[in-house]
Amino acid sequence: VKPTTIRTILHLPLCRYWPIHQLDVKNAFLHSNLEETVYMNQSPGFVDPTKPDHLCLLKKSLYGLKQAPRAWYQRFAQYATKVGFVNSKSVASLFVLHRGKEFAYLLLYVDDIILTASSNTLLRSIISSLKSEFDMSDLGNLHYFLGIVMQRLTNEMFL
Repeated sequence: VKPTTIRTILHLPLCRYWPIHQLDVKNAFLHSNLEETVYMNQSPGFVDPTKPDHLCLLKKSLYGLKQAPRAWYQRFAQYATKVGFVNSKSVASLFVLHRGKEFAYLLLYVDDIILTASSNTLLRSIISSLKSEFDMSDLGNLHYFLGIVMQRLTNEMFL
């Protein structure tokens, strides 16, 4: 995520007085299926003593796989699109939702999400939808993202 994208997403809720929340996806890479066939050695401590030379066929992604970040992104983007978000053509990690007069912007960085919406109702609806699909925590109002500490006053934000 480029710093200009982060600043843009932070500017929208500030000038429009929108709520902005941070979400954290738990074990993000474990949510995705693999497109490729991947085998791994049996993990130490879990080796089948009757078949010590057998390999494990992975059905889901694991941390440490080179495919894991891409598989997670594809899984998330597929769900976001299914619920109405449109993926930005210029910024792959930015998703935009437009429902009538309401808007929402979602910025994804690995397992961290910044979400802002034109109303609390829409924000809560999106969070509820995401939580029903992925194991995640709503960390509340945005205070810290990618090493940047943020403090929001009524119409100002300090980084």
